[in-house]
Amino acid sequence: MTAPTQAAPLPRHHVHHSYIWLESVRTILIIAVCVMVANFSTIAGLVAEEGFGGAEAGLIMAIVGGGTLLLILVVFGIVAATRVLGYKHLYFTVGPDEFTLCSGIFNKQKVHVPYQRVQSVDQRATLIQRIFGVCTVSIDTAGGAANKAVVVPYLTKAQAEWLRAELYNRKNALAAQAAAAAVAAAPAAQSAIAGATAMAQGAATFVEGAQLPAASGNVLDMGADAWNQVGGVFAGPAQDTGRVSYEYGLTNKELFLAGLSNTTSVGLIFAGLIVGVLQIVGFVFDVMGDAANGAVESAMMFAGSQAAAYIIGAVSAGVIALVLVLWLISALGSCIGYGGFKARRRNNRIEVEYGLLQHTFQGVDVDRVQSVVVKQSFIRRLFGFCELSLGKIDAAQDSDASNQKNTLAQQGIVIHPFVKMNRVPALLAGLVPEFADLPQEAKPVAKVALRRALIRRGVIQGGGFWLAVVSLLCMIGLKLMVSAAEAGAFEVEDALALAMVNSFGGGLLLVLLVLSALLFIIDIIGAVLWARESSFAYNRRFMQVSNGGLSRETVSFPRQKIQFGCTRSNPLQRRAGTDTILATTAAGSGGTTTALIDVPHAEAMAWLDWLKPGGNRP
Repeated sequence: MTAPTQAAPLPRHHVHHSYIWLESVRTILIIAVCVMVANFSTIAGLVAEEGFGGAEAGLIMAIVGGGTLLLILVVFGIVAATRVLGYKHLYFTVGPDEFTLCSGIFNKQKVHVPYQRVQSVDQRATLIQRIFGVCTVSIDTAGGAANKAVVVPYLTKAQAEWLRAELYNRKNALAAQAAAAAVAAAPAAQSAIAGATAMAQGAATFVEGAQLPAASGNVLDMGADAWNQVGGVFAGPAQDTGRVSYEYGLTNKELFLAGLSNTTSVGLIFAGLIVGVLQIVGFVFDVMGDAANGAVESAMMFAGSQAAAYIIGAVSAGVIALVLVLWLISALGSCIGYGGFKARRRNNRIEVEYGLLQHTFQGVDVDRVQSVVVKQSFIRRLFGFCELSLGKIDAAQDSDASNQKNTLAQQGIVIHPFVKMNRVPALLAGLVPEFADLPQEAKPVAKVALRRALIRRGVIQGGGFWLAVVSLLCMIGLKLMVSAAEAGAFEVEDALALAMVNSFGGGLLLVLLVLSALLFIIDIIGAVLWARESSFAYNRRFMQVSNGGLSRETVSFPRQKIQFGCTRSNPLQRRAGTDTILATTAAGSGGTTTALIDVPHAEAMAWLDWLKPGGNRP
């Protein structure tokens, strides 16, 4: 008998060798910073005790510095050796039915991903990775929170593009084979499949025939084009990943406004500066020793003088100027983060890429899109713009991948960060024509919702209301303490200190009361806007929920994507004849629930009937 022939082993594709040295350098820099920060307190304590001079202090500092350098070199050797061993055992194969990633030195790991489960193939590259033409590829499946994204680090740009095209091609080929087998097994289903195919072809024709938007660009696109042409040291040749049928970018105006509206890092930077100043003050107090007490007493005496008011004003102006500078720097960083933004339709996939320094590429099949989200923050509402994004099922990310995700990636797929509201239908028609048939007849919340919103947002959840309560209580307590001091209940020194606190604290509490009044007015305005603008709508194929206020969000999703829906009501709602409707889709880890409060009871019951099987038929 002839022995059965064994199938030839699949070729192994290793990651790029920069995985060894780039990752080692990154790790050692982090360790070096941590060691230096840990030694700072030791050196500060030594300077406080011995001063900057002295042979003993110099010897100890030399020992600490030499030991730190030796430790860094030893750790670097260990990390580099570990990376070399890990590189030899890190590879992937592309088989006929599944993608396989192998890794691990002692604990071996094999991750198998069937092509039918591939949802999106994203890639991200830090600035250093872009210089060398490598990136990190993450393969998302439809597992939600149950599965982690499969991360393949340090592929060249050519490898990443080839892998993405190969995975999608094999997935489409298997889907075509399954459809052909279904037709052969069930001839009666041919008409249904033919109808679905015709619909898909019609959608594709609509996309290809859609008029491309006017060529848009900005000053940073030139830098993005230069990056794309250079690629990087090891990028490799560009790969053909399919024909683009629709594409757009950002204009200069949209780029500038998007950068100004996404400056959330200013608060973190300012907090970091405050912490740094406090650490410096603590170091100065350690060095000064007992002399610091006299400085504090002199400062307290000076605080009551007229010159202190001018100094406080100058410091306040300086702080305001510093905040404005930080805001401008943050806005510039946000603009650079949006540099090279492109959204496109390629075959049946939607792709978005952005980032002038750190580059991010995201993509998703159209059939995996869970929702279309139109979000207007307060700033965007002032200008008549919105943020347009697509919800999708996200697999859980491991630490390496999540560290590289920026704000945009955490919001699903943002297909336009700052677009005029009247352009939204045209962009959706070109990018996702499958969402063209959105409901138009909105059903508003109940009339009683306005009164309930005023109580809920203005009092129960109102920050201004509770800030006013706390400020008034503090003012009453301070007045009682001052009255007790005037009656002789405190020592003379304590009475003087209390009088100083009263002079500063009283003014501060008045400022807080004014601030609380402004916040209360803002809460009331937001409640009125919410009651006037919140609504929901549904038709045969889609549901849409809008929640208004100072900011506004409209979520549209297909009926077939709704996992389940329900209504809830508390005793007060039942008395008012309203319900809260909740629709849960599979978007995001663990699902995404879209809710609307205080819907009329009759409308909520009609919506539940629509959710029943067959309830969407005309």
